[in-house]
Amino acid sequence: MITTKERHVQQPSSDEVANGEIASPAGTGEGSTMTAVVHERYGRPDVLHLRDVEKPKINENQVLVRVHAASVNPVEWYGVTGPIFGRIGNGLRRPKVTSVGADLAGRVESVGADVEGFRPGDEVFGIGVGAWAEYAVARGARLALKPASLSFEEAAAVPVAAITALQALRDHGQVQPGHKVLINGASGGVGTFAVQIAKVFGADVTAVCSTRNVELVRSLGADRVVDYTQEDFTKRSERHDLMLDIAGSRPFRQFKRVLTPEATVVLVGGPMTYRGLGPLPHLGGTFLSSKARRRTVKFFVAKVTTEDLTALGELLDAGKVKPVIDRRYELSQAADALAYLGEGHARGKVVITV
Repeated sequence: MITTKERHVQQPSSDEVANGEIASPAGTGEGSTMTAVVHERYGRPDVLHLRDVEKPKINENQVLVRVHAASVNPVEWYGVTGPIFGRIGNGLRRPKVTSVGADLAGRVESVGADVEGFRPGDEVFGIGVGAWAEYAVARGARLALKPASLSFEEAAAVPVAAITALQALRDHGQVQPGHKVLINGASGGVGTFAVQIAKVFGADVTAVCSTRNVELVRSLGADRVVDYTQEDFTKRSERHDLMLDIAGSRPFRQFKRVLTPEATVVLVGGPMTYRGLGPLPHLGGTFLSSKARRRTVKFFVAKVTTEDLTALGELLDAGKVKPVIDRRYELSQAADALAYLGEGHARGKVVITV
């Protein structure tokens, strides 16, 4: 648990200021301090500390959000633990930007002059910079109004995971009604959303997970659930038009057996590790194997937009999709939250309340 509290003023990198990710001191907004989770070096989750930092200022295209909840994603794991690929752009020896967190839900505190569609007091969700804090800065184009039917914790569970699932299925997998979709890793953050969104598109879904998650995944609408501890999903008789490989647990030469000749494989993730190359060997190996066998394999980085957040908000409000929250942690317990995610057994999302 994080208990230390010290005065520490974050200094954003010049690149982030130039790109508009973090406002420059010349921006508008409050100038007081706030409580935030920071990491001043790379390492295991216990490098996270709670500090008093300068409250961020916004520029013309940004929104200042009073954060009520945030969530935990693999991007925070790699950003904090610091394998080499996770340090690119943020300092090889020490992090240039010490703030942590992307997913958020909260209330608009102030709005930049060029931002349309939001006003102070609005309840919003989306992604920002340094969301594991009392306040965070976000671009207006990466926020949407929060559905009234969702709590802040539920809304904070949505952005990165649900957008990844949506874009993997719709944009890169081009899922159609009647398609047979295989989801390997169906019980995690992306997987629980992917099962539900695939059903919204009218797909027939086969979901792969462990024994303790079978009933959960079945309750989300999967047509069949394969317990990988009891059955090898690569030896089943069904052939699938689309596979979302979230778990990264099997090589291409094995799972290609359950794909149609025209199938598409969308790579979403891989095993999380503290050191080494993380999911990169699996991603690279799958690409190389697919080229030799003339199969379509895609990898992408999700782009969070107001349009897609709004579309998901409508599905959530209608009850067609629901966030699955495994555990909730206080802001002071952020290190515990990140460590739990790193164990690789989270069911749905891990949420931080602020």
